[in-house]
Amino acid sequence: MGMPPGGFGGHGPQQKNIKYTGATTLKAATSETSKAYKSSTTDESALLISTNEAVTIAQPTISKTGDSDGGDNCSFYGVNAALLVKDGSTTTIKGGTITSSAKGANGVFSYGGNGGRNGAEGDGTTVIIEDTKITTTGNGSGGIMTTGGGVMKAKNLTVNTSGRSSAPIRSDRGGGTVTVEGGSYTSSGQGSPVIYSTADITVSNAVLTSTMSEGAVIEGKNSITLNNCQVSVSNTRRNSHAQFLDGIMLFQSFSGDAASGNSHFTMNGGTLTSSQGHLFHVTNTNAIITLNGVKLTNNDPGKVLLSVCADGWQGAANKAALNANSQQLEGNILVGSDSELTLILSDGSSFTGCIAGNITNAAGDTVSTETGKVDVTLGDGCTWNLTADTHITSFTGDVSCIKSNGHRLYVNGKQLSIAQ
Repeated sequence: MGMPPGGFGGHGPQQKNIKYTGATTLKAATSETSKAYKSSTTDESALLISTNEAVTIAQPTISKTGDSDGGDNCSFYGVNAALLVKDGSTTTIKGGTITSSAKGANGVFSYGGNGGRNGAEGDGTTVIIEDTKITTTGNGSGGIMTTGGGVMKAKNLTVNTSGRSSAPIRSDRGGGTVTVEGGSYTSSGQGSPVIYSTADITVSNAVLTSTMSEGAVIEGKNSITLNNCQVSVSNTRRNSHAQFLDGIMLFQSFSGDAASGNSHFTMNGGTLTSSQGHLFHVTNTNAIITLNGVKLTNNDPGKVLLSVCADGWQGAANKAALNANSQQLEGNILVGSDSELTLILSDGSSFTGCIAGNITNAAGDTVSTETGKVDVTLGDGCTWNLTADTHITSFTGDVSCIKSNGHRLYVNGKQLSIAQ
């Protein structure tokens, strides 16, 4: 990904021939209850399910130790995972505990078999997991992991990860579909957002907490939708190429792990609270951010709502659309001289803030001194309260809905006459 899955950095070497082993391997339709599965062997799963038939595992105790240096084989194909499901099985996990204390040892892995080809269909591999506690402590060890066109359906999980590059909800090359309902998901490792998406991921009614990294990251042509979630972010340490601290990041690395295209982040209701850095950050991609009635809280002194600018990755434009529906927006929007933003307010939304292009990154380096292309649309009943002089490219809407507060608004170089 130009970053380890669920984080920032680079992948290890990828092997051409992948050997799967499990301390326990299930190769046919099976139903087991209250059994223990354990492995301490490198590149061996505690439980490997390799069948196209249905498997049900109730109240398991799954534990995995034994570090791997398999690099992409762990991230793309599930080698060394505590529980690996492949070959088209629909596997249901009910209750129990899954623990992983090793490098490259994801908790639960659904590999859809498409060989990591972005956009290709999987073989039907589906993991249905509910009421399970998952804990991972090693680097490169996500909580629930989906690749190769796999499917993951999670409900009421408690997932805690503490290693580097170990997102609790994680995907990698080949993508897939992930749906999460309820539960709590917490990351405390560097480069470990709560959600790392190279897939289509929907999370509803869950508590998402990051104590060191982003709340969510989308790479390339993929999506995250949050419905009535409570998201708390404390991004305290930059990782790899990243030059900013941010709450939600949308980007493209061009590592091949995610196809190029629009990155979609949608949040419906719920809360998003960030203690440090920019609330949203877009770089090297075309991002579409849609907010519908979300309570946003930015406790960082800089009060940056959104930044769109260069940030260590190259190959694509920095473009964003921010769509606010029944939404209160507050803070500064930063758009670099080589970047573009479309801001659309509708359904009675309000924006209190300014738009600028003078950008300094978290390392103290100047990224931009002038504002790029910015198009603003105020729908009926929407308002904009200026907090500083602002330069934009175009404005659509009722000028009387802008309150200057003594500041000036320039549209395509000309000062717009607006009320005080």
